[in-house]
Amino acid sequence: METISSLLASRLRIALADFGAVNAQVQAATDPRFGDYQTSVAMVLAKQQRANPRQVAQQIIDKLEVADMCAPLEIAGAGFINFRIKSEWLVEQFAQLLGDTRLGVPALARKKIVIDFSSPNVAKPMHIGHIRSTILGDALARIATFIGHEVVRDNHIGDWGTQFGMLLVGFKTELDRAALEADPIGEMERLYKLISARCKENPATLESARQELVKLQDGDAENLALWHEMQRLSQDQFDTIYARLGVKFDVMLGESFYNPQLKGVVEELRARGIATESEGALCVFSDGTLKPEEDPFLIKDQNGWRPNPALVQKSDGASNYTTTDLATLEYRLKTWSPDEILVLTDGRQQLHFRQLTAIFRRWHPELAAQVRMAHVWFGAILGPDGRPFKTRSGETVKLAELLDEAEERALVLVVEKNPDLPDVERREIARIVGLGAVKYADLLPNRQSDYTFSWDKMLSFQGNTAPYLQYSYVRIRSIFRKAGEEIGSQKSEVSLTEPAELALARKLLHFGEVLPQVLDDYRPNILANYLYELAATFHSFFESCPVLKSEGATRASRLALCDVTARVLKQGLGLLGIEVPERM
Repeated sequence: METISSLLASRLRIALADFGAVNAQVQAATDPRFGDYQTSVAMVLAKQQRANPRQVAQQIIDKLEVADMCAPLEIAGAGFINFRIKSEWLVEQFAQLLGDTRLGVPALARKKIVIDFSSPNVAKPMHIGHIRSTILGDALARIATFIGHEVVRDNHIGDWGTQFGMLLVGFKTELDRAALEADPIGEMERLYKLISARCKENPATLESARQELVKLQDGDAENLALWHEMQRLSQDQFDTIYARLGVKFDVMLGESFYNPQLKGVVEELRARGIATESEGALCVFSDGTLKPEEDPFLIKDQNGWRPNPALVQKSDGASNYTTTDLATLEYRLKTWSPDEILVLTDGRQQLHFRQLTAIFRRWHPELAAQVRMAHVWFGAILGPDGRPFKTRSGETVKLAELLDEAEERALVLVVEKNPDLPDVERREIARIVGLGAVKYADLLPNRQSDYTFSWDKMLSFQGNTAPYLQYSYVRIRSIFRKAGEEIGSQKSEVSLTEPAELALARKLLHFGEVLPQVLDDYRPNILANYLYELAATFHSFFESCPVLKSEGATRASRLALCDVTARVLKQGLGLLGIEVPERM
């Protein structure tokens, strides 16, 4: 099913055939006073032609054939063309939507997209810092798949590096095997903290950790066996949390997977003159092709611009994150030939990924030209004090404990609202509501903004929250139970005349336009806000247009509106990774 905006854009392109090359875009109007849709194309053309934009707008209108869809077109402001959709044509579109399994979302030109998200560390507990990457990446993967793209979900696990030398010392000297069996992650975390502290105090312990790491890197059988045990125990933790969150991956290639490639990467960069020696290390410097303010290898201070190189090999010969990430990029491009690669991390790594992309374009210009590489960065989760969210004792909040608390807090609310439900059902509803609340609170803000973590706000049944949207769905389900009908059984003959009916139909037809916008700049908050607006529009409709008390065609049409609203809410929340209960 084609969206209204794309239908109008098609008509607009025909009308613009004699005006020269211009991008014919039509957007939903942000203010209903200016119609349903609008375009600024006349102002773009007027600027090109040095003409009066309102006159150009009128010339476009004279050629634009949309009388079957729209009321007479209007020119507003400096030259906007406003479209108001005819009610009878809108009803016809809604009737098509009623029978569309994709709910008006068109399948776009298929792309292959690699999404790198979550990325926990072996031998460490997943914590609140993994929330945003995991939930945002999962939502983007779900949306891209639904739109029609082929998605490779890649979990780039931290399973290599200096910390494993310390862990190996801990396993060999301080391991409590019973504690490891009872709480593997807790015991490995204890060992790491213990040996890390000793390394800072005792040079001999630090040297032992270095030697154990060298033995691991050289393939020592004992150390490899212990390392594999750490991986296995950590994977159990990962699998448990991902199962709770409903998150899946296609591949889980850790940093160690790319380790054999690192020397070759460094040698190629050196041989091509991309990396040069500096104080015993190998670095990549600016090549002078970019403006200083756009060059990630330059930084400005009070004395002007100075070098800000990227390190690709330390003075002791060891590689680092940049080397590993270059090898990872090369592997992904050669293995999957993607059209896009998205890497999700917090905003502190922006410089790293700017430098990484620049180095890769100099190293593999032909491969880089074939792919859109995007660092999808996000802000921090803050506590009430405006600082990064911690426990009362100042520790990092563990993800499993956070999810437990979400379910327990939701259970209190469910019991208050519906104390007669069986305990098993109450706990299942609490699971759906609690986890949904955490996810939605994370996805709702602009991803580049910090947000304050608040249990009261995210679990509220009022305002822009997951419980409010879930309750909206449940409320519609109750309408159908009272009506003795099933959602999806409504016929396509509809009659909509009331302003609230037409407003809801119009909002429902926007779903197919909103969803592709999410991937333009990787912002699921666009979908979250749309769903909230839809729920609010539905409640206005429900208050002013009786459903079960109406009769005949009016009743059937209003049930049809309820039907599609419920399906869009369920589908939209599902694309955000959020379930809906049937009762609350």
